[in-house]
Amino acid sequence: MSDEPPPAPVPPPTTPPAGPPRTAADRIPASLRLASDVSWRFLVIVAAAGLLLWLLVLLRVVAIPVAISVLLAALLGPAVVWLVKQRVPRIIATVLVLIGGLAVLVGLLAFVINTFIAGLPELQDQLAASFRSLQELLQGPPFFLPADWLQSIPDQLNQAITENRGALTSGALSTAATVGEIAAGMALVLFSLIFFLYDGPAIWNFLLRAAPAQRRHRVDVAGRRAFAALVGYVRATVLVAVVDAVGIGIGLAIVGVPLVIPLAALVFLGAFIPTVGAVLTGAIAVLVALVANGPIAAIVVLAVVIGVQQLEGHVLQPLLLGRAVSLHPLAVVLAVAAGVVVAGIVGALLAVPLLAVVNTAIRSLTSPVEQLPAEVDPLRPRHANPVEPGPDAEEPPGWIVRLWRRFTSPPAGPDPEGSD
Repeated sequence: MSDEPPPAPVPPPTTPPAGPPRTAADRIPASLRLASDVSWRFLVIVAAAGLLLWLLVLLRVVAIPVAISVLLAALLGPAVVWLVKQRVPRIIATVLVLIGGLAVLVGLLAFVINTFIAGLPELQDQLAASFRSLQELLQGPPFFLPADWLQSIPDQLNQAITENRGALTSGALSTAATVGEIAAGMALVLFSLIFFLYDGPAIWNFLLRAAPAQRRHRVDVAGRRAFAALVGYVRATVLVAVVDAVGIGIGLAIVGVPLVIPLAALVFLGAFIPTVGAVLTGAIAVLVALVANGPIAAIVVLAVVIGVQQLEGHVLQPLLLGRAVSLHPLAVVLAVAAGVVVAGIVGALLAVPLLAVVNTAIRSLTSPVEQLPAEVDPLRPRHANPVEPGPDAEEPPGWIVRLWRRFTSPPAGPDPEGSD
Protein backbone atom coordinates (compact mmCIF):
# COMPACT_ATOMS: atom_id res chain seq x y z
CA MET A 1 0.00 0.00 0.00
CA SER A 2 1.07 3.56 -0.72
CA ASP A 3 1.57 6.05 2.12
CA GLU A 4 0.41 9.02 -0.08
CA PRO A 5 -2.64 10.89 1.29
CA PRO A 6 -5.79 10.77 -0.73
CA PRO A 7 -6.35 13.76 -3.06
CA ALA A 8 -8.30 16.70 -1.65
CA PRO A 9 -11.86 16.95 -2.85
CA VAL A 10 -12.46 19.51 -5.60
CA PRO A 11 -15.00 22.17 -4.50
CA PRO A 12 -18.00 22.47 -6.74
CA PRO A 13 -18.01 25.47 -9.09
CA THR A 14 -19.62 28.55 -7.62
CA THR A 15 -21.73 30.98 -9.59
CA PRO A 16 -21.15 34.71 -9.14
CA PRO A 17 -23.69 36.42 -6.94
CA ALA A 18 -26.57 37.81 -8.87
CA GLY A 19 -26.63 41.61 -9.10
CA PRO A 20 -29.62 43.85 -8.56
CA PRO A 21 -32.35 43.31 -11.08
CA ARG A 22 -32.27 45.55 -14.13
CA THR A 23 -34.84 48.29 -14.05
CA ALA A 24 -36.53 50.17 -16.88
CA ALA A 25 -34.10 53.07 -16.45
CA ASP A 26 -31.14 50.72 -17.09
CA ARG A 27 -32.56 49.84 -20.47
CA ILE A 28 -32.41 53.50 -21.63
CA PRO A 29 -29.40 54.11 -23.90
CA ALA A 30 -26.58 56.10 -22.31
CA SER A 31 -26.71 58.72 -25.07
CA LEU A 32 -30.39 59.35 -24.40
CA ARG A 33 -29.78 59.68 -20.66
CA LEU A 34 -26.97 62.18 -21.33
CA ALA A 35 -29.20 64.18 -23.67
CA SER A 36 -31.99 64.30 -21.08
CA ASP A 37 -29.58 65.40 -18.34
CA VAL A 38 -28.21 68.19 -20.52
CA SER A 39 -31.73 69.21 -21.59
CA TRP A 40 -33.20 69.67 -18.14
CA ARG A 41 -30.12 71.51 -16.94
CA PHE A 42 -30.36 73.77 -19.99
CA LEU A 43 -34.02 74.45 -19.21
CA VAL A 44 -33.13 75.33 -15.62
CA ILE A 45 -30.43 77.75 -16.84
CA VAL A 46 -32.84 79.36 -19.33
CA ALA A 47 -35.48 79.70 -16.62
CA ALA A 48 -32.98 81.30 -14.26
CA ALA A 49 -31.79 83.70 -16.97
CA GLY A 50 -35.39 84.58 -17.82
CA LEU A 51 -36.17 85.23 -14.16
CA LEU A 52 -33.10 87.43 -13.85
CA LEU A 53 -34.08 89.38 -16.98
CA TRP A 54 -37.63 89.79 -15.66
CA LEU A 55 -36.30 91.14 -12.38
CA LEU A 56 -34.01 93.58 -14.18
CA VAL A 57 -36.91 94.87 -16.29
CA LEU A 58 -39.11 95.12 -13.21
CA LEU A 59 -36.39 97.00 -11.30
CA ARG A 60 -35.08 98.96 -14.28
CA VAL A 61 -35.54 102.23 -12.38
CA VAL A 62 -32.76 100.99 -10.08
CA ALA A 63 -30.82 98.66 -12.39
CA ILE A 64 -30.23 101.20 -15.17
CA PRO A 65 -28.77 103.94 -12.92
CA VAL A 66 -26.52 101.42 -11.20
CA ALA A 67 -25.30 100.14 -14.59
CA ILE A 68 -24.58 103.70 -15.75
CA SER A 69 -22.68 104.40 -12.54
CA VAL A 70 -20.57 101.29 -13.14
CA LEU A 71 -19.70 102.59 -16.62
CA LEU A 72 -18.75 105.98 -15.18
CA ALA A 73 -16.70 104.27 -12.47
CA ALA A 74 -14.82 102.36 -15.17
CA LEU A 75 -14.07 105.68 -16.87
CA LEU A 76 -13.12 107.68 -13.75
CA GLY A 77 -11.66 104.94 -11.55
CA PRO A 78 -8.12 105.05 -13.00
CA ALA A 79 -7.89 108.76 -12.16
CA VAL A 80 -8.81 108.08 -8.53
CA VAL A 81 -6.16 105.36 -8.25
CA TRP A 82 -3.56 107.66 -9.81
CA LEU A 83 -4.29 110.39 -7.28
CA VAL A 84 -4.12 107.87 -4.43
CA LYS A 85 -0.69 106.79 -5.66
CA GLN A 86 0.32 110.47 -5.47
CA ARG A 87 -0.48 110.30 -1.72
CA VAL A 88 -3.78 112.11 -1.99
CA PRO A 89 -6.34 110.77 0.53
CA ARG A 90 -8.88 108.55 -1.21
CA ILE A 91 -11.89 110.61 -0.12
CA ILE A 92 -10.31 113.80 -1.49
CA ALA A 93 -9.27 112.01 -4.69
CA THR A 94 -12.83 110.73 -5.12
CA VAL A 95 -14.30 114.21 -4.68
CA LEU A 96 -11.81 115.81 -7.07
CA VAL A 97 -12.30 113.20 -9.79
CA LEU A 98 -16.06 113.20 -9.33
CA ILE A 99 -16.37 116.97 -9.64
CA GLY A 100 -13.85 117.31 -12.46
CA GLY A 101 -14.99 114.26 -14.42
CA LEU A 102 -18.68 115.06 -14.18
CA ALA A 103 -18.01 118.67 -15.10
CA VAL A 104 -16.20 117.58 -18.26
CA LEU A 105 -18.81 114.95 -19.17
CA VAL A 106 -21.79 117.20 -18.49
CA GLY A 107 -20.17 120.12 -20.28
CA LEU A 108 -19.34 118.01 -23.33
CA LEU A 109 -22.81 116.46 -23.51
CA ALA A 110 -24.44 119.86 -22.94
CA PHE A 111 -22.41 121.36 -25.78
CA VAL A 112 -23.25 118.48 -28.11
CA ILE A 113 -26.96 118.42 -27.28
CA ASN A 114 -27.40 122.21 -27.31
CA THR A 115 -25.57 122.45 -30.62
CA PHE A 116 -27.83 119.81 -32.09
CA ILE A 117 -30.97 121.50 -30.76
CA ALA A 118 -29.80 124.88 -32.05
CA GLY A 119 -29.40 123.40 -35.52
CA LEU A 120 -32.85 121.79 -35.57
CA PRO A 121 -34.64 124.76 -37.23
CA GLU A 122 -32.18 124.76 -40.11
CA LEU A 123 -32.49 120.98 -40.29
CA GLN A 124 -36.27 121.34 -40.50
CA ASP A 125 -35.86 123.79 -43.36
CA GLN A 126 -33.63 121.29 -45.14
CA LEU A 127 -36.22 118.57 -44.61
CA ALA A 128 -38.95 120.84 -45.97
CA ALA A 129 -36.82 121.55 -49.04
CA SER A 130 -36.22 117.84 -49.50
CA PHE A 131 -39.98 117.21 -49.23
CA ARG A 132 -40.67 119.76 -51.94
CA SER A 133 -38.04 118.22 -54.21
CA LEU A 134 -39.51 114.79 -53.51
CA GLN A 135 -42.96 116.12 -54.49
CA GLU A 136 -41.58 117.30 -57.82
CA LEU A 137 -39.93 113.94 -58.36
CA LEU A 138 -43.10 111.98 -57.59
CA GLN A 139 -45.22 114.18 -59.85
CA GLY A 140 -43.03 113.44 -62.84
CA PRO A 141 -42.29 110.18 -64.64
CA PRO A 142 -42.49 107.36 -63.94
CA PHE A 143 -44.69 107.90 -60.83
CA PHE A 144 -47.15 110.62 -62.01
CA LEU A 145 -48.75 110.95 -58.58
CA PRO A 146 -51.44 113.64 -58.36
CA ALA A 147 -50.21 116.94 -57.00
CA ASP A 148 -53.33 117.46 -54.84
CA TRP A 149 -52.69 114.22 -52.98
CA LEU A 150 -49.07 115.14 -52.30
CA GLN A 151 -49.92 118.65 -51.12
CA SER A 152 -52.61 117.34 -48.78
CA ILE A 153 -50.14 115.24 -46.79
CA PRO A 154 -49.14 118.11 -44.41
CA ASP A 155 -52.81 118.96 -43.85
CA GLN A 156 -53.58 115.33 -43.05
CA LEU A 157 -50.76 115.27 -40.51
CA ASN A 158 -52.09 118.41 -38.82
CA GLN A 159 -55.59 116.92 -38.72
CA ALA A 160 -54.27 113.72 -37.16
CA ILE A 161 -52.47 115.72 -34.48
CA THR A 162 -55.65 117.71 -33.72
CA GLU A 163 -57.80 114.60 -33.47
CA ASN A 164 -55.33 112.89 -31.13
CA ARG A 165 -54.71 115.88 -28.90
CA GLY A 166 -56.12 114.04 -25.91
CA ALA A 167 -53.70 111.17 -26.36
CA LEU A 168 -50.84 113.62 -26.75
CA THR A 169 -51.88 115.42 -23.56
CA SER A 170 -51.93 112.17 -21.60
CA GLY A 171 -48.56 111.36 -23.09
CA ALA A 172 -47.27 114.71 -21.86
CA LEU A 173 -48.54 113.89 -18.37
CA SER A 174 -46.78 110.55 -18.47
CA THR A 175 -43.69 112.36 -19.68
CA ALA A 176 -43.81 114.49 -16.53
CA ALA A 177 -43.72 111.29 -14.49
CA THR A 178 -40.84 110.10 -16.65
CA VAL A 179 -38.97 113.34 -15.89
CA GLY A 180 -39.37 112.58 -12.20
CA GLU A 181 -37.98 109.09 -12.73
CA ILE A 182 -35.05 110.54 -14.65
CA ALA A 183 -34.28 112.97 -11.83
CA ALA A 184 -34.41 110.15 -9.28
CA GLY A 185 -32.24 108.00 -11.54
CA MET A 186 -29.62 110.74 -11.87
CA ALA A 187 -29.50 111.09 -8.10
CA LEU A 188 -29.04 107.32 -7.78
CA VAL A 189 -26.28 107.38 -10.40
CA LEU A 190 -24.41 110.07 -8.48
CA PHE A 191 -24.89 108.32 -5.13
CA SER A 192 -23.75 104.94 -6.48
CA LEU A 193 -20.81 106.46 -8.33
CA ILE A 194 -19.46 108.02 -5.15
CA PHE A 195 -19.35 104.67 -3.38
CA PHE A 196 -17.99 102.79 -6.41
CA LEU A 197 -15.08 105.24 -6.68
CA TYR A 198 -14.38 105.43 -2.95
CA ASP A 199 -15.12 101.89 -1.77
CA GLY A 200 -15.12 99.78 -4.93
CA PRO A 201 -12.63 97.10 -3.78
CA ALA A 202 -14.52 96.53 -0.53
CA ILE A 203 -17.82 96.20 -2.41
CA TRP A 204 -16.25 93.62 -4.73
CA ASN A 205 -14.83 91.63 -1.81
CA PHE A 206 -18.28 91.57 -0.25
CA LEU A 207 -19.85 90.28 -3.47
CA LEU A 208 -17.16 87.59 -3.72
CA ARG A 209 -18.54 85.92 -0.58
CA ALA A 210 -21.45 84.65 -2.67
CA ALA A 211 -19.06 82.51 -4.76
CA PRO A 212 -18.10 78.97 -3.65
CA ALA A 213 -14.98 79.01 -1.47
CA GLN A 214 -13.16 76.47 -3.68
CA ARG A 215 -13.68 78.62 -6.80
CA ARG A 216 -13.52 82.05 -5.22
CA HIS A 217 -10.07 82.89 -6.57
CA ARG A 218 -11.14 82.04 -10.14
CA VAL A 219 -14.29 84.14 -9.79
CA ASP A 220 -12.15 86.97 -8.40
CA VAL A 221 -9.83 86.83 -11.40
CA ALA A 222 -12.77 86.66 -13.82
CA GLY A 223 -14.39 89.70 -12.21
CA ARG A 224 -11.15 91.67 -12.32
CA ARG A 225 -10.64 90.84 -15.99
CA ALA A 226 -14.27 91.69 -16.78
CA PHE A 227 -13.91 95.13 -15.18
CA ALA A 228 -10.62 95.66 -17.03
CA ALA A 229 -12.49 94.91 -20.26
CA LEU A 230 -15.16 97.43 -19.25
CA VAL A 231 -12.49 100.08 -18.57
CA GLY A 232 -11.02 99.49 -22.02
CA TYR A 233 -14.44 99.55 -23.66
CA VAL A 234 -15.54 102.84 -22.11
CA ARG A 235 -12.20 104.52 -22.75
CA ALA A 236 -12.08 103.36 -26.36
CA THR A 237 -15.72 104.25 -27.04
CA VAL A 238 -15.19 107.85 -25.95
CA LEU A 239 -12.05 108.19 -28.08
CA VAL A 240 -13.73 106.56 -31.09
CA ALA A 241 -16.73 108.89 -30.74
CA VAL A 242 -14.46 111.92 -30.74
CA VAL A 243 -12.51 110.68 -33.78
CA ASP A 244 -15.72 109.90 -35.69
CA ALA A 245 -17.24 113.29 -34.95
CA VAL A 246 -14.07 115.21 -35.84
CA GLY A 247 -13.35 113.18 -38.99
CA ILE A 248 -16.85 113.32 -40.41
CA GLY A 249 -17.24 116.96 -39.34
CA ILE A 250 -14.08 117.94 -41.24
CA GLY A 251 -15.33 116.07 -44.30
CA LEU A 252 -18.70 117.84 -44.17
CA ALA A 253 -17.01 121.22 -43.78
CA ILE A 254 -14.72 120.61 -46.76
CA VAL A 255 -17.64 119.60 -48.97
CA GLY A 256 -19.64 122.63 -47.83
CA VAL A 257 -22.58 120.80 -46.31
CA PRO A 258 -24.67 122.92 -43.92
CA LEU A 259 -25.31 121.92 -40.30
CA VAL A 260 -21.73 120.73 -39.84
CA ILE A 261 -21.64 121.10 -36.05
CA PRO A 262 -25.11 119.57 -35.41
CA LEU A 263 -24.32 116.63 -37.67
CA ALA A 264 -20.93 116.11 -36.02
CA ALA A 265 -22.66 116.23 -32.63
CA LEU A 266 -25.16 113.64 -33.84
CA VAL A 267 -22.29 111.42 -35.00
CA PHE A 268 -20.65 111.77 -31.57
CA LEU A 269 -23.82 110.67 -29.78
CA GLY A 270 -24.46 107.84 -32.23
CA ALA A 271 -20.98 106.40 -31.74
CA PHE A 272 -21.97 105.23 -28.25
CA ILE A 273 -24.31 102.69 -29.90
CA PRO A 274 -21.81 100.40 -31.68
CA THR A 275 -22.30 99.62 -35.37
CA VAL A 276 -25.95 100.66 -35.50
CA GLY A 277 -25.42 104.24 -34.32
CA ALA A 278 -22.59 104.87 -36.78
CA VAL A 279 -24.68 103.58 -39.70
CA LEU A 280 -27.73 105.68 -38.81
CA THR A 281 -25.88 108.93 -38.16
CA GLY A 282 -23.76 108.45 -41.28
CA ALA A 283 -26.91 107.92 -43.36
CA ILE A 284 -28.42 111.15 -41.99
CA ALA A 285 -25.27 113.08 -42.93
CA VAL A 286 -25.39 111.67 -46.46
CA LEU A 287 -29.09 112.54 -46.84
CA VAL A 288 -28.53 116.13 -45.71
CA ALA A 289 -25.65 116.44 -48.18
CA LEU A 290 -27.87 115.02 -50.93
CA VAL A 291 -30.64 117.53 -50.26
CA ALA A 292 -28.42 120.56 -49.72
CA ASN A 293 -25.55 120.04 -52.19
CA GLY A 294 -26.67 117.44 -54.70
CA PRO A 295 -25.64 113.87 -55.54
CA ILE A 296 -21.92 114.57 -56.08
CA ALA A 297 -21.53 116.02 -52.61
CA ALA A 298 -23.56 113.13 -51.18
CA ILE A 299 -21.21 110.62 -52.79
CA VAL A 300 -18.18 112.45 -51.36
CA VAL A 301 -19.75 112.51 -47.88
CA LEU A 302 -20.59 108.82 -48.21
CA ALA A 303 -16.95 108.10 -49.04
CA VAL A 304 -15.84 110.14 -46.01
CA VAL A 305 -18.26 108.30 -43.71
CA ILE A 306 -17.18 104.89 -45.00
CA GLY A 307 -13.50 105.84 -44.69
CA VAL A 308 -13.88 107.03 -41.10
CA GLN A 309 -15.86 103.93 -40.15
CA GLN A 310 -13.25 101.67 -41.75
CA LEU A 311 -10.54 103.50 -39.81
CA GLU A 312 -12.58 102.99 -36.66
CA GLY A 313 -13.32 99.32 -37.26
CA HIS A 314 -9.91 98.15 -38.51
CA VAL A 315 -7.46 100.46 -36.73
CA LEU A 316 -8.88 102.29 -33.72
CA GLN A 317 -11.04 99.59 -32.14
CA PRO A 318 -8.46 96.77 -32.45
CA LEU A 319 -5.76 99.11 -31.17
CA LEU A 320 -7.76 100.55 -28.27
CA LEU A 321 -10.02 97.67 -27.34
CA GLY A 322 -7.73 94.75 -28.10
CA ARG A 323 -8.70 91.13 -28.40
CA ALA A 324 -10.34 90.96 -24.97
CA VAL A 325 -13.33 93.09 -25.98
CA SER A 326 -13.49 92.07 -29.64
CA LEU A 327 -17.00 90.91 -30.48
CA HIS A 328 -18.45 89.62 -33.72
CA PRO A 329 -20.49 92.29 -35.57
CA LEU A 330 -23.52 89.99 -35.61
CA ALA A 331 -23.31 89.62 -31.83
CA VAL A 332 -23.10 93.41 -31.50
CA VAL A 333 -26.16 94.00 -33.70
CA LEU A 334 -28.19 91.33 -31.90
CA ALA A 335 -27.18 92.74 -28.51
CA VAL A 336 -28.20 96.26 -29.54
CA ALA A 337 -31.53 94.97 -30.89
CA ALA A 338 -32.22 93.05 -27.68
CA GLY A 339 -31.28 96.11 -25.60
CA VAL A 340 -33.72 98.27 -27.56
CA VAL A 341 -36.52 95.76 -27.00
CA VAL A 342 -35.83 95.48 -23.26
CA ALA A 343 -34.98 99.07 -22.28
CA GLY A 344 -35.10 101.33 -25.34
CA ILE A 345 -32.20 103.65 -26.09
CA VAL A 346 -30.62 103.06 -22.69
CA GLY A 347 -30.72 99.32 -23.35
CA ALA A 348 -28.95 99.85 -26.67
CA LEU A 349 -26.21 101.79 -24.85
CA LEU A 350 -25.73 99.16 -22.14
CA ALA A 351 -26.16 95.95 -24.16
CA VAL A 352 -22.73 95.83 -25.80
CA PRO A 353 -20.64 96.62 -22.68
CA LEU A 354 -22.66 93.98 -20.80
CA LEU A 355 -21.93 91.49 -23.57
CA ALA A 356 -18.23 92.38 -23.46
CA VAL A 357 -18.11 91.88 -19.68
CA VAL A 358 -19.88 88.50 -19.85
CA ASN A 359 -17.66 87.36 -22.73
CA THR A 360 -14.47 88.27 -20.84
CA ALA A 361 -15.66 86.60 -17.62
CA ILE A 362 -16.52 83.36 -19.44
CA ARG A 363 -13.17 83.33 -21.22
CA SER A 364 -11.39 83.74 -17.88
CA LEU A 365 -13.44 81.08 -16.09
CA THR A 366 -12.89 78.55 -18.88
CA SER A 367 -9.18 79.23 -19.27
CA PRO A 368 -7.06 76.12 -18.45
CA VAL A 369 -4.70 78.17 -16.28
CA GLU A 370 -5.06 81.52 -14.58
CA GLN A 371 -3.04 83.98 -12.54
CA LEU A 372 -3.55 84.87 -8.92
CA PRO A 373 -6.01 87.72 -8.23
CA ALA A 374 -3.22 89.98 -6.97
CA GLU A 375 -1.53 89.74 -10.37
CA VAL A 376 -4.56 91.12 -12.27
CA ASP A 377 -5.14 94.88 -12.23
CA PRO A 378 -8.84 95.58 -12.96
CA LEU A 379 -8.01 99.12 -14.13
CA ARG A 380 -5.62 98.06 -16.90
CA PRO A 381 -7.43 97.01 -20.11
CA ARG A 382 -4.51 94.82 -21.20
CA HIS A 383 -5.16 92.61 -18.14
CA ALA A 384 -8.53 91.63 -19.57
CA ASN A 385 -6.92 88.82 -21.57
CA PRO A 386 -6.79 85.46 -19.76
CA VAL A 387 -3.53 83.52 -19.59
CA GLU A 388 -2.87 81.59 -22.77
CA PRO A 389 -1.54 78.00 -22.59
CA GLY A 390 1.99 77.28 -23.72
CA PRO A 391 2.85 76.34 -27.32
CA ASP A 392 3.13 72.64 -26.41
CA ALA A 393 -0.22 72.48 -24.65
CA GLU A 394 -3.00 70.41 -26.11
CA GLU A 395 -5.95 72.08 -27.78
CA PRO A 396 -8.44 72.82 -24.97
CA PRO A 397 -12.06 71.70 -25.31
CA GLY A 398 -14.90 74.10 -26.06
CA TRP A 399 -15.77 76.79 -23.57
CA ILE A 400 -19.07 75.13 -22.63
CA VAL A 401 -17.28 71.91 -21.66
CA ARG A 402 -14.60 73.83 -19.75
CA LEU A 403 -17.18 75.89 -17.87
CA TRP A 404 -19.11 72.73 -17.01
CA ARG A 405 -15.96 71.02 -15.71
CA ARG A 406 -14.96 74.12 -13.77
CA PHE A 407 -18.09 74.08 -11.64
CA THR A 408 -18.80 70.34 -11.43
CA SER A 409 -15.38 68.76 -10.84
CA PRO A 410 -14.10 68.52 -7.26
CA PRO A 411 -11.34 70.96 -6.29
CA ALA A 412 -7.80 69.81 -6.97
CA GLY A 413 -6.52 71.07 -3.64
CA PRO A 414 -7.21 73.43 -0.77
CA ASP A 415 -8.41 76.91 -1.51
CA PRO A 416 -5.36 79.20 -1.93
CA GLU A 417 -7.14 81.95 -0.04
CA GLY A 418 -8.78 79.69 2.52
CA SER A 419 -12.47 79.43 3.21
CA ASP A 420 -14.51 81.75 5.33
